[in-house]
Amino acid sequence: MTVTVCTYDWLPEFPRGFVRDMRVRWVLEEVGRPYRVDTFPLHPKSKRHRELQPFAQVPVIEDGGVTLFESGAILLHLGEGTALLPKEGRALVTQWLFAALNTIEIAVSHWANMVMAERVPEFFGPAPAGEVVAHARRNMESKLEALQAAIADRDWLVEEFSIADIAMVEVLRVVAAEDALDAFPALQAYVARATSRPAFRKALADHMEHWQAADVARATASPA
Repeated sequence: MTVTVCTYDWLPEFPRGFVRDMRVRWVLEEVGRPYRVDTFPLHPKSKRHRELQPFAQVPVIEDGGVTLFESGAILLHLGEGTALLPKEGRALVTQWLFAALNTIEIAVSHWANMVMAERVPEFFGPAPAGEVVAHARRNMESKLEALQAAIADRDWLVEEFSIADIAMVEVLRVVAAEDALDAFPALQAYVARATSRPAFRKALADHMEHWQAADVARATASPA
């Protein structure tokens, strides 16, 4: 059955490659399920968007009679019955999935949003004071140090690649994109292992192609 993945119809360049529909595309490529893409307008938020996602965020999926938002819930749903969420080790995979979203991502997002506020204040508001940014970075790095220690002697968070790795690597890619993962060689190697997977490469290529097509459509629709 084809899954519908809902994302935005267009975004400016800076978040492309990191929008959370990437997590959904990646897991779908890993498990070999076909999908189609539907879109919501970025502005103004549509009634349909709020009906499917009360916070008007993405991603949203429609899978048969199931409509889901929140990337963690979507990964759990799509991983069910596959090697990405094995019965043996399910609790550990779920634990690390929550760690990716509730511990690592919260710290990363807090810092990254401040960095973005310095770079694109029209989207993120006034930049915070330098010492505030530095404090957020130290907090993030303390989480990254603990994560590196936890996985230094293994390839994946649990025994085999899982939905937890998809979530964790998607968070760490944000850090890597800002050259803030350089002090964590084990995490760099972990990200490199995961992003060398064919499913990731296909998902990212399609994700970027979506935004490129959106640019063309936007240019075509604009008055001369």
